[in-house]
Amino acid sequence: MTLTKRRIIRTFALLLCILTFTTFLFSYTLRDTDSLYFFKYPFRLSDSFFSKGLCACKQCLVELDDDPWFVERFNHSVHPLMTRDNSVLSDETFKWWQWLQAERKPANFTQVVEELFQVIPDETTCAVVGNSGNLKGAHYGSLIDASDFIIRMNQAPTSGFERDVGSRTTHHVLYPESAIDLDNSTSLVLIPFKTLDLQWIVSALTTGTIKHTYMPVMSRIRANKDKVLIYSPTFFKYVYESWLDGHGRYPSTGFLSLLFAIHVCDQVNVFGFGADQNGNWHHYWEDNLLSGAFRHTGVHDGDFEYNVTLLLVDKHKIKMFKGR
Repeated sequence: MTLTKRRIIRTFALLLCILTFTTFLFSYTLRDTDSLYFFKYPFRLSDSFFSKGLCACKQCLVELDDDPWFVERFNHSVHPLMTRDNSVLSDETFKWWQWLQAERKPANFTQVVEELFQVIPDETTCAVVGNSGNLKGAHYGSLIDASDFIIRMNQAPTSGFERDVGSRTTHHVLYPESAIDLDNSTSLVLIPFKTLDLQWIVSALTTGTIKHTYMPVMSRIRANKDKVLIYSPTFFKYVYESWLDGHGRYPSTGFLSLLFAIHVCDQVNVFGFGADQNGNWHHYWEDNLLSGAFRHTGVHDGDFEYNVTLLLVDKHKIKMFKGR
């Protein structure tokens, strides 16, 4: 027998041994539930990490190095609450559920669920309230206040304008140069444009030492520090590149607020975006019709942002109330 043939036979024999050993190993581990952790743990861990996201707490429910027993059982994708979207049950689940109390003649489950969610809302509605002068005389106040989340921005007042813009605010989006005092029930959403902005929010809620950025700013603000949220620079960049295609130097606060709502709400209604019926761009609390000069500074591409907003309306992703 030639040397080459002997090498081929030895290689084949070695591969056969490896295959036999691997088959034996898996047949053994499949009989032992605990030993399956070795194989399942890395994959379930990665699933939990990407579905839950990075945790900001000192001690989180699910940690990257969490106990295998917990990770084996914890499934973040199974939602604890029924909604219209997840109400369709598998045959196995439905049979198990019906068995619990042995209901003899159950009503049609699909019809009951439909009736249920006509009475109980299962969607999160959001009102994104811009600052356009087209809100003056629009009388949207009660409609805005009926939303679950109401997002306002910058120095927008409500006092004295309740009939047009509503009185409730759940989230107020701002940055240091546009900061105002908030009530204790409102979440402050900080848009940081620089590291100093992050330092400022710490200072404004504690020592009050930062009084100037590129202009004078409020050294202290009244806000609930337990409700402060920080707009991610990664999300900021994503909005600029994916939604604005790099138009303008960076997105406006209004457009950033809109994209925030699209990502966290089931239904988004937009108020106070764009010009008024006479084509003027100004704030609803101002009489100066030239206050829309920001559109010509080159910082924001207001026209492009507005066209993207209209495109979202055309695609039935949001609903816009154009005011007067």
